[in-house]
Amino acid sequence: MENRSIAIDGPAGAGKSTLARALAKEMGYLYVDTGAIYRTVALRCKQVGADPSDPEQVAPLLEGLDLRMAYGEDGVQHMYLSGEDVSEDIRHHEISGMASQVAALPQVRAFLLDFQRRQARDHDVVMDGRDIGTVVLPQAGLKVFLTASPETRARRRCLELEMRGQKAEFFDILHDIQQRDYQDAHREVAPLRQAEDAVPLDTTHLDQKQSLEALVELAKGRFSL
Repeated sequence: MENRSIAIDGPAGAGKSTLARALAKEMGYLYVDTGAIYRTVALRCKQVGADPSDPEQVAPLLEGLDLRMAYGEDGVQHMYLSGEDVSEDIRHHEISGMASQVAALPQVRAFLLDFQRRQARDHDVVMDGRDIGTVVLPQAGLKVFLTASPETRARRRCLELEMRGQKAEFFDILHDIQQRDYQDAHREVAPLRQAEDAVPLDTTHLDQKQSLEALVELAKGRFSL
């Protein structure tokens, strides 16, 4: 049987990673956090002092880049850079903005495209990002466009950062989210947009449990489970 795939796209802070991970666990699928992959490339830029928006500085870093993704016994995705587990390092707020810049570069997207598609060829997957349903997995069995108001996303991101022990100022986070929304929607390569056959899901007034229940219902209905 052909592997099943679920593509979840949406803007920054929409809760894609948390919900996609929970959905994968509920369905028994492999979770692929594509944002973490771009964040890892962004972290490499930071380590060497490269401008993440400059292709002439970023492209050479891709040659010989030791990038690896692995899963713990609990199914949690870990990112490794040059053999080091950087799963926590890539979650710093500074890396978020850099990842958006890196993801706008054609060289980076081309470099990582097969890396992502290979996971879907080998497993039943839930994959989240900005262009999964439109570019990475255009034939996904289920596509969901997950969103929430900027204010709701900012509050959730603040809570997430605070839980990680990082300082979070609401209006700074809100400004960054609005700026990233604009960058993601207007970049020349694979801009953020809802696939024509994607199911929209606005979680502004839903808590995490309700959002997950909605996703599970969509998945079971689509795959007749």
